[in-house]
Amino acid sequence: MSKSTIKFDYENRFYGIMHAPNTEVIIGSHEGQVAPYDMLYGALSSCLYATFLSIINKMKLSFDSSKMSITSEKRETIPTTLKKVDIVFTIKNADNEKKVHKAFSYATQYCSIYQTLSHVAEMNYEIVFDND
Repeated sequence: MSKSTIKFDYENRFYGIMHAPNTEVIIGSHEGQVAPYDMLYGALSSCLYATFLSIINKMKLSFDSSKMSITSEKRETIPTTLKKVDIVFTIKNADNEKKVHKAFSYATQYCSIYQTLSHVAEMNYEIVFDND
């Protein structure tokens, strides 16, 4: 079992600092601050990408770079949980598009944050291949 602790310091307004093992993140709704759902999407993207990289390396595939965009829709009823999450993953100069597609599909199955969110939201993804 894996355990971790992240600490948070808050003021008596919507401003706080998340103390992670390797950095600090300022939480809030103003410039230079990260809002709660932004952190959630960052967690989703980084988990999904790390899982994808692990699979890509095992499959001995290569690519130059990638980008990910996440768009979401929340329910209107309280609590306003996620209704739908759309992910666009753009990958540049992949050496085998079919296998990269398979690797990303596996990543969605093995990324724990993707799977957690899939219990409350419709999860969709699209892969765009950018070849120079």
